[in-house]
Amino acid sequence: MQTTQHTIAVRRIGPINGLGLWTLYVKEVRRFAKVGFQTVLAPVISTLLFLLVFTLAFGDLRPAVGGVAFTQFLAPGLIMMGILNNAFANSSSSLIVSKVQGNAVDFLMPPLSAAELSIAFISGAATRGLFVGAVSVLCILPFISLSIAHPLTAFWFALNAALMMGMVGLLAGIYAQRFDHLSAVQNFVLLPLTFLSGTFYSVKILPEIFQTLSAVNPFFYLIDGFRYGFTGVADGPILHGVIFTGIINIGLGIACFMVLQSGWRLKT
Repeated sequence: MQTTQHTIAVRRIGPINGLGLWTLYVKEVRRFAKVGFQTVLAPVISTLLFLLVFTLAFGDLRPAVGGVAFTQFLAPGLIMMGILNNAFANSSSSLIVSKVQGNAVDFLMPPLSAAELSIAFISGAATRGLFVGAVSVLCILPFISLSIAHPLTAFWFALNAALMMGMVGLLAGIYAQRFDHLSAVQNFVLLPLTFLSGTFYSVKILPEIFQTLSAVNPFFYLIDGFRYGFTGVADGPILHGVIFTGIINIGLGIACFMVLQSGWRLKT
C-alpha cells in the first residue's frame, strides 16, 4: 500500500510583504482606471474649461505676469490643481467607501504592516494625481505653447504635491465617518487653500497680510514651484518651497503610519 504525500508550499513573507504591498497598490490603481472617464477625463475637461473661460473672459486684457503671458502663467496652476484634487480624491474615497460598505477588513486582515498600507494607498493616490497632470499637459499643448524651463523642478513639485494630497486624503478618509465629513474637509480646508495659493494670479498683487498668509500655505509653494519648472518665474524662493513641502510630507507620512498602526476608526 502506497501513501501519497502532498507537500504544501508555505509562502515566506519576510520583513517586507512585497507581494501584498504590490497587490494593494494595483488594486488602488485599477480602482480609478476602471472608471477613467470619471476619474481622469472629467478632471482634464474641467482644467480645459477653466483655461477656456479665463482666456475668453480676459483675452489680452490681462498683462504678462513676470514677463510670462497670462495663459502660460495660468496653465501650470490649473494642472497642479488637478494633481492636488485627484490625489486627495483617490485615497480619501477608497478609505471612506471601504468603511461605509464594511469591507475595510479586506486590507486589514492580510499580513500588511501599517507602513505597507501607507505606501500602497499613498502610491495609488499619487499615481492618479500624476496621471491626471500628465494627461492635462498633453491636452493643453495643442492650445497653448508650454515650454519646460526646469523639468526636474516641475517633476519634483508635482511628485511632492501628489504624495502630500495622497497622505491628506488617507487621513481624511480615516477620520470621516460619512461622506459629509469628507466634503467638509474639501470645502472648508482644501478649497480655500487652493484658491488662495496663487493658482489664478501672482500673490505679489495681494495685500501684505495675504502675502504673509501665503508664506505658510503649502499649496502656494507647490504651485509656485511647479509653475517655475515651466516658466522659470517664481513668486517665492524655490529652495524654501522644497524644504517646507519636504518637512510637511515627512510629518504627514509619520502621521499616516501612526494612525494606521493604531487602527483608529478602522478596527473599532
